[in-house]
Amino acid sequence: MGVHHYFKTLSDLEKIYRCPGKFKFQEHSVASHSFKVTKIAQFFGTVEENAGQQVDWRALYEKAINHDYPELFTGDIKTPVKYSSAELHRLFTQVEEEMTKNFILREFPKEFRDIYLNRFKEGKDDTLEGKILSVADKVDLLYESFGEIQKGNPEPLFQEIYEESLRTILQFSDMASVQYFLKHILPEILSERFIEQSELRAITNKIIENEFEK
Repeated sequence: MGVHHYFKTLSDLEKIYRCPGKFKFQEHSVASHSFKVTKIAQFFGTVEENAGQQVDWRALYEKAINHDYPELFTGDIKTPVKYSSAELHRLFTQVEEEMTKNFILREFPKEFRDIYLNRFKEGKDDTLEGKILSVADKVDLLYESFGEIQKGNPEPLFQEIYEESLRTILQFSDMASVQYFLKHILPEILSERFIEQSELRAITNKIIENEFEK
């Protein structure tokens, strides 16, 4: 037990697969997702800094790399389920926080407990770094769902996840990093060859148009 046990749990994150219970052409673990989100957040942080924003890089990296560690205790909950209502999302978050807190109090030496309680708390807050994390998390989710759509996965869930991810990203459309994503990255995604390309392009454009008409 102790910190040794914490280190061992990091390998367990490689065995927790995202979007469980659905056929997928490619599996994505919580561990790989955390790595990808950190790399995406790093790029978006660079875009923000280049646009004149002051980025707290330590906070950004800690938020990104730790943001899904609590899924060690709960597993991955499908996005449409987790966000189907504000109350349900609040309950999921409460359970994750309580289980994570109990783990830290049980495994970490006293001198490190407050540090890790802070590191493992919800990182998607109103700070610039929290907003970057929110966007980076959804960008990786968008890529995961797009990959399944591109390969011809008939499961409707992946289109739902794609649409929900894009809508969430657009909530941060005032950010330089999101503007960069919409102008440079998203068009490249949609230019790749995949089944029902015109339909997904139409869905994407409709979501964007509706968001900017608000």
